[in-house]
Amino acid sequence: MTLTDTLGLGFMTFAFFLGAGNLIFPPFAGMMAGENMSLAMLGFLITAVGLPLVGLIAVAKAKGEIMAHLPVFAATALAVAIYIIIGPAFAAPRTGLVAYEIGAVPFLSNPNATTVIAGATFNISQLVYSIVFFGIVMLLSLFPGKLLDNVGKVLTPILIILLVGLALSVMFIPGSEVGAPVGDYQANALTKGFLEGYNTMDTLASLMFGMLIIDLLRKKGVEDTKLQTKYLIRAALIAAGGLAFVYVSLFFLGATAGDLAAGADNGGVILTNYVTHEFGTMGTVLLSTVVTLACLTTAVGLVSACSDFFNDLQPRFTYSQYAVFFSVVSATIANVGLAELISISVPVLMTIYPVAIALVLVTLVGHLFPNQQFAHRAVLAVALFFGIFDGIKAAGFEVHFFDWVPLQSQGMAWVIPTTLMMIASLFIGKKQTAQ
Repeated sequence: MTLTDTLGLGFMTFAFFLGAGNLIFPPFAGMMAGENMSLAMLGFLITAVGLPLVGLIAVAKAKGEIMAHLPVFAATALAVAIYIIIGPAFAAPRTGLVAYEIGAVPFLSNPNATTVIAGATFNISQLVYSIVFFGIVMLLSLFPGKLLDNVGKVLTPILIILLVGLALSVMFIPGSEVGAPVGDYQANALTKGFLEGYNTMDTLASLMFGMLIIDLLRKKGVEDTKLQTKYLIRAALIAAGGLAFVYVSLFFLGATAGDLAAGADNGGVILTNYVTHEFGTMGTVLLSTVVTLACLTTAVGLVSACSDFFNDLQPRFTYSQYAVFFSVVSATIANVGLAELISISVPVLMTIYPVAIALVLVTLVGHLFPNQQFAHRAVLAVALFFGIFDGIKAAGFEVHFFDWVPLQSQGMAWVIPTTLMMIASLFIGKKQTAQ
């Protein structure tokens, strides 16, 4: 591959991970972390930049078969769980809600007006917006064409230019004084930032993106696994640099937003208020337009990918039927609201993320294990076991049985047991010799 090809692959990888939804988490975390922003930012960058890109490398190393050492049932269940999470359960509805918060709310005179339908209270503007947004998503998913690709190619550079302008304004335009840390950011800023990075869902997505990128490399004639890994690492470093630049600037934006962040329950509000304050109405219009279209293309990609996956898994239903179903489900879930959706997703992510991280790590160092199959199954089982209890705790239930486990109080009870199982797996089983 030429240098231009490698740069193109790097920017494409960057665009894969930088969904518009990811823009809402760093500002809010920066605001909450305050003076402890540096530690929180480090933790966030590990899970939102480092692990996803390591995940890509692990997929390349495994030749796209990252779940090959798991039982068929377990591999299928994990894949289904990941697709549901990054699809209709959380990520797809979130795109619609981010588009609503940034693209519609700033222009509404009464965005909090509600109505009661069948005994349930709905936000009127949010309900109408979600129906229209996911109606368009459904149509574009049913009739995919080059229009969406072309829009994406135009939008990504514009979004990058906007983010660079935003970052420069954060650096050169004086903001408010950084405030005191709030909540868990007071004593556990590093681990809280680490857990906040779960919300991007990018480590989960990297397991799917990795296979897609490998397919693209193969189409370019790169068949050798070592070469695939080499080019993917280069692309990953380019993407990592871009993601880190964006996230760091957005952390600073949130931490120095001052009164602009007053009363905000998500980063979308902070981002919109900042842009309106610094760049006026035209800045708000440009941001809302680009973010809305970016969210739309992301949502179509998610619905299409999930429809393809489940159509292959269960061909009893057609791709079109899955696309309609997932669009309707996404529109329905979107009406819980952005802050509520993020809150609901936390226990699920606390459960599944340890498994994804463990899978990436055991794959990356797989050659060190005498028995790779045992190592994969044992390490992931331990990560899932303790991850379930972290998830239960995050859901608000008290679990005192594991109070003795290090980091349990911080929602990371899985770390030490999973690490110990990885170490133990280095000495279990016999190394298979080549025949």
